[in-house]
Amino acid sequence: MALEKAFLLQGISDEARAEIARIAVEEVYQPGAFLFNASDPAGCLYILQEGRVRLSVRGTGHIAQIVSEPGDALGWSSMVENDNYTASAECLLPVRVLKLDRNRLMRVFEADPAAGMLFFRRLAQLVARRLVASYGATLSVHGQRDPRSWG
Repeated sequence: MALEKAFLLQGISDEARAEIARIAVEEVYQPGAFLFNASDPAGCLYILQEGRVRLSVRGTGHIAQIVSEPGDALGWSSMVENDNYTASAECLLPVRVLKLDRNRLMRVFEADPAAGMLFFRRLAQLVARRLVASYGATLSVHGQRDPRSWG
């Protein structure tokens, strides 16, 4: 899949996309393998090319989300300067990803601030969508008690 189809990279300049393609590393994982685990150092962003990945957060409960659309991003914690991933990413089918080192990707965006701005705007949209989805999941389990919005 071409990088221009990745949601986080839509609209950025051809030059920035070419530089990102230069630093991207394609990796293949088998079912049962983990791209990363919660609490691992968060150093890379992954762009799904094909396959199916379960993101899960364990703690007081277990929250899971399936990622299966080509172009979806995994490991966005690395891009918001979290020291560690907040979820685990387990491959449910054979998976192919493009792996992007956070530091190298940030250098691309420092050299092309317009591309960086578009990337981080899309990242904010992605985080907001996942937050709204988690609100919906929480309400479905606990029932809606309050019509107010906190976001």
